[in-house]
Amino acid sequence: MGKWGGSLLIKLSVMLSLSVVALANNGDFHLFYFVQQWLGSYCDQHGERCCFPDSGKPAAEFSIYGLWPYYNDGSFPYNCGGGNFNEALLKPMQDSLRKEWPSFTCPQIGRKFWVHEWNKHGTCSKSVLGEVAYFKAALALKNRVNILQALTRAGIRPNNQMYPLKAVKKAIARATGFHPWVVCNSNSQGVSQIWQVSMCVDRTGTRLINCPFVPKGQGDCGSQIKFPSY
Repeated sequence: MGKWGGSLLIKLSVMLSLSVVALANNGDFHLFYFVQQWLGSYCDQHGERCCFPDSGKPAAEFSIYGLWPYYNDGSFPYNCGGGNFNEALLKPMQDSLRKEWPSFTCPQIGRKFWVHEWNKHGTCSKSVLGEVAYFKAALALKNRVNILQALTRAGIRPNNQMYPLKAVKKAIARATGFHPWVVCNSNSQGVSQIWQVSMCVDRTGTRLINCPFVPKGQGDCGSQIKFPSY
């Protein structure tokens, strides 16, 4: 086979491989990851600056970080388009969103963060949940999955102390009936600290399920992790 024939076969092979990958991930999403974060850890990480809303610093609590659709191979779709954000639709639940789904990321406070989450993640689940249903589902899940209460009942408190990662996971699993995926970041001293807690949710956005895979690209925790004050 000549040089050009071999080159053509290589190109066709690459194109076929890319097509297979595209087809594998072109189907509908498999499940949601419902993610909550401890803002004390977010604001405590190296190089981060937090902006508080005009109403002041919210009460100490885990807050919603996102409701993210995932494929069954652990990858996820994003920026799917075709779902223009309509702020007016969220007005009836705006107070709840400000309380349960705040953002301290400068300058993505409040509405800007919700727009970001809808455009990046919500649009990829719009075949199942429209804009209003998407945000309602996240708020309902937040009411059901009280991470701080679960940890407090197990004697794990935001007091700048170190706790075994296994104990953190066990406390959440005992309270919810399902095993969580815990993500850590590092503070300015390089200490591993609890940041995000993710639970798997079925495609309807209503029912907790066992996680069939570990999401790709998530931060690892040490065996002992800090629970920083807020």
